[in-house]
Amino acid sequence: MRKTTPLFQVDAFTDRPFTGNPAAVCLLSEARESDWMQAVAAEMNLSETAFVQPLPGGGYELRWFTPTVEVDLCGHATLASAHVLWEEGRLQRTEAARFHTRSGVLCVEWTPEGMVMDFPALPAAAQEAPAGLNEALGAAPTWVGRSRHDLLVELASDKAVRQLVPELSRIGAIAARGVIVTARAETGPWDFVSRFFAPAVGIDEDPVTGSAHCVLGPYWAGRLGRERLTGFQASRRGGTVHIELRGERLGLGGQALTILKGALYG
Repeated sequence: MRKTTPLFQVDAFTDRPFTGNPAAVCLLSEARESDWMQAVAAEMNLSETAFVQPLPGGGYELRWFTPTVEVDLCGHATLASAHVLWEEGRLQRTEAARFHTRSGVLCVEWTPEGMVMDFPALPAAAQEAPAGLNEALGAAPTWVGRSRHDLLVELASDKAVRQLVPELSRIGAIAARGVIVTARAETGPWDFVSRFFAPAVGIDEDPVTGSAHCVLGPYWAGRLGRERLTGFQASRRGGTVHIELRGERLGLGGQALTILKGALYG
């Protein structure tokens, strides 16, 4: 009989099916090779596939793969992984999901309003715009900075962010995991809007990016003078992220829905 692995597809940072950011979650019962995980992620062809394995001392190992590479930090697939553990009864909702990752230990708590992830704050430092950035975006930034992983770009308006049509080949040539584009929100219950482009790691545009909000949170907290913020990622699918600054860390809140449940053969 062929070995099977429980497999889920979860829409994260949303309370409505077929919106937010879809992630695949594999619940492993034993260690698997990195090449196998990468092959599964390519087969799933989602922005991220998460691999969750229980550890002998408690907690879980968590790894994230795009269709082309393993990454150091992913918010929506972490949210999706915690959601699956609670939904499947692997954890009680009174228990925090504790993940050991490339970015250290990440905890997720369940609340009646939604899940809250404890993530590192990744503030961006101001810098000169890289050569070719304006041409890649087709827009002129009002501010440019760099965080540990990404380039952060503020544009003049909410409308400019929503209507942006960048040249993805040029975006992919910039020396960063991806480019976060943002502006102050003009409508809705949000403080700011954003979009995230990461063709260098196999994601042309990510629908909703938790790790990008580790950069956006500190930036907009400084601009707006508040430690609690709500961001809307204005992709085609769209999704909402709630942020609470906690010094060198922050809470990222959101909801998730299981869309598909099955078994992976192989």
